[in-house]
Amino acid sequence: MTIIKICGIKTLKDALAAINSGADYLGFNFYPKSVRFIEKSVCAEITSVLKREHPQIKLVGVFVNSSIEEIKDILQTCHLDLAQLHGDETPEMLSAFNGKAFKAIRLSAESSVDESVLFRESVKESVYKPAMLIDAAVKGVYGGSGVTADWTAAAELAKKYPLLLAGGLTPENVADAVRQVRPWGVDVASGVESAPGEKDAGKMKAFVQAVRENQ
Repeated sequence: MTIIKICGIKTLKDALAAINSGADYLGFNFYPKSVRFIEKSVCAEITSVLKREHPQIKLVGVFVNSSIEEIKDILQTCHLDLAQLHGDETPEMLSAFNGKAFKAIRLSAESSVDESVLFRESVKESVYKPAMLIDAAVKGVYGGSGVTADWTAAAELAKKYPLLLAGGLTPENVADAVRQVRPWGVDVASGVESAPGEKDAGKMKAFVQAVRENQ
């Protein structure tokens, strides 16, 4: 079954709506420049409820060039299962998290697939974690751009690794993405929002339904 991650959750209401829609993973963005940024204290309040009421849902923190110490502190404080490293982090940083982190790769038609998979050496196998996340390459933007990734290159990677596909996915195009790429999972943020940072329950349900119909 394709894993569905809804990212950029900012309120308990949106978190519960995402879970009710059928999401498997929720993402919380700790990049201060993002419209989906969430304070550590706010996230901790939300995740304490989720861990108690929906323990089966995996919770992911999204970080861009944060220090190892800061990431570990947030992971612990907010009861997060995984760290998604979405900046320019090194493979060495990944290994500091003992299998609880994965790297986002911004993939364009011009980028080298071989370079992108170098991070696999630092990724420990896990049944609930992708080897990497594939996002679109947009200059100066660390995710959430609404631009689709290179699905052809992503499909080649998906044959070898459990891959989480992100980048411009919407209820309208995610079925095609699943058919073409056959990823381990899909990740959506802006594609299920009514306004930047505000999730739309109807769009989340439509997104999940489109994925599930193409299993």
